[in-house]
Amino acid sequence: MAEGKVAMRTQFPPSAESQKPRLKKAPEFPILEKQNWLIHLHYIRKDYEACKAVIKEQLQETQGLCEYAIYVQALILRLEGNIQESLDLFQTCAVLSPPCADNLKQVARSLFLLGKHKAATEVYNEAAKLNQKDWEICHNLGVCYIYLKQFNKAQDQLHNALHLNRHDLTYIMLGKIHLLEGDLDKAIEIYKKAVEFSPENTELLTTLGLLYLQLGIYQKAFEHLGNALTYDPTNYKAILAAGSMMQTHGDFDVALTKYRVVACAVPESPPLWNNIGMCFFGKKKYVAAISCLKRANYLAPFDWKILYNLGLVHLTMQQYASAFHFLSAAINFQPKMGELYMLLAVALTNLEDTENARRAYTEAVRLDKCNPLVNLNYAVLLYNQGEKGGARAQYQEMEKKVNMLKDSSSLDFDPEMVEVAQKLGAALQVGEALVWTKPVKDPKSKHRTTSTNKATSFQQPLGSNQALGQAMSSAAACRKPPSGAGGTSQLTKPPSLPLEPEPPVAAQPPEVSAQTREK
Repeated sequence: MAEGKVAMRTQFPPSAESQKPRLKKAPEFPILEKQNWLIHLHYIRKDYEACKAVIKEQLQETQGLCEYAIYVQALILRLEGNIQESLDLFQTCAVLSPPCADNLKQVARSLFLLGKHKAATEVYNEAAKLNQKDWEICHNLGVCYIYLKQFNKAQDQLHNALHLNRHDLTYIMLGKIHLLEGDLDKAIEIYKKAVEFSPENTELLTTLGLLYLQLGIYQKAFEHLGNALTYDPTNYKAILAAGSMMQTHGDFDVALTKYRVVACAVPESPPLWNNIGMCFFGKKKYVAAISCLKRANYLAPFDWKILYNLGLVHLTMQQYASAFHFLSAAINFQPKMGELYMLLAVALTNLEDTENARRAYTEAVRLDKCNPLVNLNYAVLLYNQGEKGGARAQYQEMEKKVNMLKDSSSLDFDPEMVEVAQKLGAALQVGEALVWTKPVKDPKSKHRTTSTNKATSFQQPLGSNQALGQAMSSAAACRKPPSGAGGTSQLTKPPSLPLEPEPPVAAQPPEVSAQTREK
């Protein structure tokens, strides 16, 4: 019986616990990728030293085959300024993973930063074949074409980028192309679309306001500049532009109040100190004006407008040698402006160098086809030299320009210019039929250098007009993009940023032409 019981016990089925399958060991990550999360963590925290240490360890373990480690190391090298080394590493990533468009985008960006724009366009085109829906590739291609002066292709690529994904930066680049081509109307249309898309972007509002200001549409200019200041009361570009408009209308104290705010934000701004100097000039505080203009000249020694204003102030103070120095320097930077030669001729006349003064007047007459002051001053010089025939010819040219200005605009002439022209006309027995427009009652901006036996010059300062030109350049200039502005952030690879070129010096947006106006 005992043996039967034992046999029966041995026939019982096994327990449920013994039937459960044994748990498998957790799979290990592939050795090439196991430290990627740590590399990414250190990189986004900007702990680059720790990141490079982990990258070094990872590359040693993988014998240099970890694509992500090489990619991040290249990004760090580019941040440190080692562009060529980063290019080599990005090319290695492209070899390890040929179908990846991100690697080609980074190769192209490094080529762009090295100034190899044509090579960058070729790589971007290869990347576009791999990913045709990437707005960043189209945008950066457009920027490269801007540098290559191929504006039609640049416009096509930027329009493609806007079709794929609308971004403020693409609108800014597209508007910059039209400014470089001198087409202000198309630039305004682009910036209007940009403001509709991003109504709180103060850079777009400021640039659009300055473009309207350049065209003389003051109501819309005030509207957009006011909106920019509403969203950002410390926007120094908008404040500078608003101050320059007040300065144009002779409100020097109010303009100086505005400039005081700007000085706190950008104390080393050349346009700011130029405008402050010309405010003091309008208030007849000439020593303070020269001091501010000298500071502006120290900050921007190649700005011809600052040199122009320095020459004008020294002419007003009868410091003719100093005026000659600054006007000569301005002519070297702006050799196609007739008014510079006219003021240089005034300085030379007062320095008793009549021969060179006549040469300067001749060049001024050749370059300037619409300013009657050039011909009037030249006529005065010729009359004082006893050449009444030449003086009469220049006076008649002045009459033609005056009649043309009266027909084309409602411009008022400086009363002193009218007075001198009438006296000269009486001496030459010409000009009786010339009818002048009503002169301004309170000409705050008239400045002259006169003498009983020397040439006469009346010239409006460039204070406010200088501001408009400089504010226009700075507002339309490219800015650095915000972090991550070029694409969506991904865990595997940080995004590349859109390219932002600095505009070529020779192709600046057209300056405000009001500096050639005369009252």
